[in-house]
Amino acid sequence: MANPPHGMNAQLHKRGILKDLIARDAPRRQELIDEAEKLPAIVLNERQLCDLELILNGGFSPLEGFMNEKDYKGVVDNNRLVDGNLFSMPICLDVTQEIIDEVKAKAGTRITLRDFRDDRNLAIITVDDIYQPDKKKEAIEVYGADDEAHPAVKYLYRTAGDFCIGGKIDAIDRLMHYDYVALRYSPAEIRLHFDKLGWSKVVAFQTRNPMHRAHRELTVRAARSRQANVLIHPVVGLTKPGDIDHFTRVRVYQALLPRYPNGMAVLALLPLAMRMAGPREALWHAIIRKNHGATHFIVGRDHAGPGKNSQGQDFYGPYDAQDLVEKYRDELGIEVVPFLQMTYLPDSDEYRPRDQVPKDVRTLDISGTELRRRLRSGGDIPEWFSYPEVVRVLRESHPARNKQGFTVFLTGYANSGKDAIARALNVTFNQQGGRTVSLLLGETVRSELSSELGFNKEDRNTNVGRIGFVASELTKAGAAVIAAPIAPFQSSRKHARELVEKFGSFYLIHVATPLEECEKTDRRGIYAAARRGEIKNFTGVDDPYETPAEGEADLTVDLTKISVRTAVHQIVLLLEAEGLLDQL
Repeated sequence: MANPPHGMNAQLHKRGILKDLIARDAPRRQELIDEAEKLPAIVLNERQLCDLELILNGGFSPLEGFMNEKDYKGVVDNNRLVDGNLFSMPICLDVTQEIIDEVKAKAGTRITLRDFRDDRNLAIITVDDIYQPDKKKEAIEVYGADDEAHPAVKYLYRTAGDFCIGGKIDAIDRLMHYDYVALRYSPAEIRLHFDKLGWSKVVAFQTRNPMHRAHRELTVRAARSRQANVLIHPVVGLTKPGDIDHFTRVRVYQALLPRYPNGMAVLALLPLAMRMAGPREALWHAIIRKNHGATHFIVGRDHAGPGKNSQGQDFYGPYDAQDLVEKYRDELGIEVVPFLQMTYLPDSDEYRPRDQVPKDVRTLDISGTELRRRLRSGGDIPEWFSYPEVVRVLRESHPARNKQGFTVFLTGYANSGKDAIARALNVTFNQQGGRTVSLLLGETVRSELSSELGFNKEDRNTNVGRIGFVASELTKAGAAVIAAPIAPFQSSRKHARELVEKFGSFYLIHVATPLEECEKTDRRGIYAAARRGEIKNFTGVDDPYETPAEGEADLTVDLTKISVRTAVHQIVLLLEAEGLLDQL
């Protein structure tokens, strides 16, 4: 019988086998680099890169590549790979038929996997098989419903390719990161770090949100009750759409770390692409944390839940995730720690689990919705809820409402007066001060940004898309943006709104001056030229204008009924009511 492992090896032995492909393939790295240059290549998207990184470094052990059809079906059907190992999430290299044809993929083919960000070769996959996943079954079995209100189901149907390439991987290189490099531990590195610190019990805390005092109290209680330490292990890959960016969140975690007693906690980042799959996701998270050396894992109420389905009901029950992880506890080799809902007791200045507080004791709480409201409005966030250094970080990334960027997007016929309103609004905003103001007039953008485009529908949509992109970037930077293209099509206006609303508020102003008035007051003669056929694809003459549908425009103005000054005042009142402007 072999001698039992000692020291660090004993710790790694207790924490399970780790398949670190980068370490395994290091001796033949140059050989693989040379081979990769001669092979056809698949350029991976952001989610595929997140998956590849955790395959390569062992975070997804026991996986050694993207799942073949047998493993895929085993995971979808019963949370198991074909060899019997527990795994709850399909990890697939999805591709289109065009990609399969381009790389001439078939069983036995070797294909380079490349990073879309810098064209670096990261790995070589040896094709085991090519198969069509059963997307409907996957949606139901893995995500709980065939409902595109679920972000993973929407991705499955709208983004993922119709085919998957399965096969084991040879590692060439790590993914290159330029942010928080010192916090990006691989599983082997974090296990070694725990061993250096002498930690034998580690409670892992999964998060994709900022942490406040209640989270600190929860994790400290969990660690002390088990004579353990804490691994704060936030996801910094892809999370739920609309989540706070990981740069802000990591600064929050760094600010919070000194509040833990006696070096109790370590912060490490997890480059995971979340699927928001509730129970399945919780089991997956537990496997990943076991691979990173954790002995305990905090499973939250509605852990990794995506919110409401298309019928307005929660996708998962509040304790479904905890129940599923508990079911496999012995096999996982990691202990489930239930997430305790903590509440603040002002009379004793302490936090306690909600279910341990007598009914007659006064408590205080601030919901996530209320916190976001206070951040937007600049309202008070008390120290009992969050530490001042945490609030300071959040306020830097979430300025008060009257300091946030926004876009006013005016649409209407040529000569409707939208340019006059835009110019007057520009003067008004600059007079008030307090933020940068950017004016994007249709003709200016056409000459400076879209001079090669024509006026057919496709080119018009491209032009409006460019305006939307520029407006979104300026909005993100805190500017007041005034855009005034004709934007005759509802689809392109919707696209512009979606681009901007990732970063700030968007207000569509329909300048509804009638076509007859626009043509009658046209001193430049452009309508007359269009009527004579000298200008083609002219909106209102031989090209349509899709009037904003009910509810699309935030404000409608007609310069046959009101003046430019009044129209500007109405826009200002709208923005003031939204808290975006100080009182003029």
